[in-house]
Amino acid sequence: MNMKTQELTRAELEIMQILWQKEKGFVNDILESFPQPKPAYNTVSTIVRILEKKGFVSHRAFGKSHEYYPIVSKAEYTSGLMTNVLNSFFGGSVGNMVSFLSHDKGITVSEADEIIKMLQKKE
Repeated sequence: MNMKTQELTRAELEIMQILWQKEKGFVNDILESFPQPKPAYNTVSTIVRILEKKGFVSHRAFGKSHEYYPIVSKAEYTSGLMTNVLNSFFGGSVGNMVSFLSHDKGITVSEADEIIKMLQKKE
């Protein structure tokens, strides 16, 4: 599984959402974006380093401080994740996925029309 299709933990995804929004930041910048109660500085720092090892984040060094930035875009991650869901749960069939959504999740007619329009644009 490559980095674009690797699923992030809830904590990793929370930090990536912040970095995607901010585009870059030091650990303190990331920490400021968390709602109360905020996680510990060391927790955020550790998770950011894990994201860097996984290939989602890189950094610029400023002395002993590091400014982190995403190297996998939100669109790339979402695309990989959704492809995994499509292949793992729906046999690669968009039709099976839409059928599931329409029956189990109550997709509306207007939402189905939107999906059809999007698919027609791709053709």
